[in-house]
Amino acid sequence: MAGITSQGTTLGMSTGTGGAKTITEISLGNPTILTCASHGLSDGDVVAAADFAGDDAADINGNTYVVMYATTNTFAIDLDSTSLTITDNTDAATMTPETYTEIGEILDWDLAYDTHNMIDDTNLSSTRAEEKPGIPRGSAVTFSLNWTSDDTGLLAAETARSGKTSKTFKVTYSDDAVHTFAGYVIGINNSGSVDDNVKGSITIHRTGALSLS
Repeated sequence: MAGITSQGTTLGMSTGTGGAKTITEISLGNPTILTCASHGLSDGDVVAAADFAGDDAADINGNTYVVMYATTNTFAIDLDSTSLTITDNTDAATMTPETYTEIGEILDWDLAYDTHNMIDDTNLSSTRAEEKPGIPRGSAVTFSLNWTSDDTGLLAAETARSGKTSKTFKVTYSDDAVHTFAGYVIGINNSGSVDDNVKGSITIHRTGALSLS
């Protein structure tokens, strides 16, 4: 199978919220399936849950989820609700999507999955090193770009950097696959040389898991 081209890849950062989507049915399982007529959501969108009912409503309300397997009237979220009691609260439950602003003219990037520190259990009775992975952690990712001082996305990223505000980021590929992750903008810079465009970069420290949809 042929690989996808990197041409057309975009980087977006969450900058607001859209209109709440009213959930008319919840199908418990793994994943959880939600029904909302003509919701307009796409795989990779991030939604915040509110106003679900049931004994286990606290397991969904107030949490954010990445949209998966979106169809015209349904979508899935990564919640194993198989043994939970959650209802749509007589059509009062909602999922509110984040909205995104595209950042700059991306030139290249290197996006890594979680890393782990290794815990060393080696002792004097060991015959070789005894190691196991620790808890997963994010890593920094840098996007190179053509610099434009009036780029709306870069201006929003600088506001997030100076305010030390956690944001959600989406990398959308040419085949419409989406990597979604949370993180902080920790660096923005630019540089130039004779007879060349001004180049720049934005560095994001990823804190949340890397989700592919």
